[in-house]
Amino acid sequence: MANVAVVGAQWGDEGKGKIVDWLSNRADVVVRFQGGHNAGHTLVVGDKVYKLSLLPSGVVQGKPSVIGNGVVVDPRALLDEIARIEAQGVAITPDILKLADNACLILPLHRDLDGAREAQAGAGKIGTTGRGIGPAYEDKAGRRAIRVGDLADPEALDAKIERLLAHHGALRKGLDLPEIDPAALKAELLAIAPRVLRFTGEPVWRQLDRAYRDGKRILFEGAQGALLDVDHGTYPYVTSSNTVAGQAAAGSGLGPRSVGYVLGIVKAYTTRVGEGPFPTELTDADGQRLGERGREFGTVTGRARRCGWFDAVLVRQSIAVNGIHGIALTKLDVLDGFESLKICVGYRVGDRELDYLPAGLRDQAAAEPIYETLEGWADSTQGARSWRDLPANAVKYVRRVEELIQAPVALLSTSPERDDTILMQDPFAG
Repeated sequence: MANVAVVGAQWGDEGKGKIVDWLSNRADVVVRFQGGHNAGHTLVVGDKVYKLSLLPSGVVQGKPSVIGNGVVVDPRALLDEIARIEAQGVAITPDILKLADNACLILPLHRDLDGAREAQAGAGKIGTTGRGIGPAYEDKAGRRAIRVGDLADPEALDAKIERLLAHHGALRKGLDLPEIDPAALKAELLAIAPRVLRFTGEPVWRQLDRAYRDGKRILFEGAQGALLDVDHGTYPYVTSSNTVAGQAAAGSGLGPRSVGYVLGIVKAYTTRVGEGPFPTELTDADGQRLGERGREFGTVTGRARRCGWFDAVLVRQSIAVNGIHGIALTKLDVLDGFESLKICVGYRVGDRELDYLPAGLRDQAAAEPIYETLEGWADSTQGARSWRDLPANAVKYVRRVEELIQAPVALLSTSPERDDTILMQDPFAG
């Protein structure tokens, strides 16, 4: 199993950026396979901090990097991100970045719709980033999306735009949004087309198939987390794409056998951005301490993350749904100094005890955590690069997490720095 798929096993923000950056140093190709610019990865390399949303993490190291067909692409956001990363000294050329011509575009009308619907939802709002991700995926499923490759065919754009606006015209009228001028939309798309199309060419699926057949190491980079998956997450407080490992194949154009080792990224505690159920959420001093020490603010939105104790039930559920072979446990150092730590080992929902999170919205909201308490540690774990550097109680905590989630810790991260990583199991070795 030479290839590795990296997925978040919680609600996102697990520290995938650092782990993907660490792994991409050993990969030959890095592929983004779902989501859009609503997700953010922060990479710390020496004294430089790179904040990526659409770009695969491999670009920072000059590795061939692919934006797959499962991603929805805001062309202006992509070009702005390229310009920002190039200003930091990283060259993003067509030799480095490949864009799938069958990826669907996010347009200004998608952002308009996203914001207007969320504003009118009141107490029922989902907590989207307002970047048009959901409406773009709706148009993809509704077979009316404009795709990257359509930018190369101006004559075909007229019919595409007509079909798209037939749907959005009625929605915009109902939401008191101004009517879209099809000629203006076409002119905007054609103006940006050359700058986007330079990253296309030979179909991405063919390039990846050739890399796979040549024995290249492919790293599949997921965004967000499994608990935000549109099927398996805390619906409806989820994203609009499949975030689980199975999407790595569909969203890249390679078959399931190509995925190989599945690495789940897991934070040593739990966080969530936006609305939705969160059984172990802490609104007390411990929750505030986790947020401050972990610097829990969204890379893309800047929103403060909700914080809580580690939820072994949810992570075990994610491991089953994703077929995770091993996890990368991140931010262990944030727990330094706590006298005691709690881990959720089950839920109480009414008069029932459950070892999984039910699918029903009311049951999810009613779920109360059943905790197990562990002794904390006073010494620092920050920057540890071997088991010998860890306090005994930190090792006990990690081992108990492994038992409860029924998966081994393959990597242990002890700071945002790339090299502050303890390797127990090499994902690329299978």
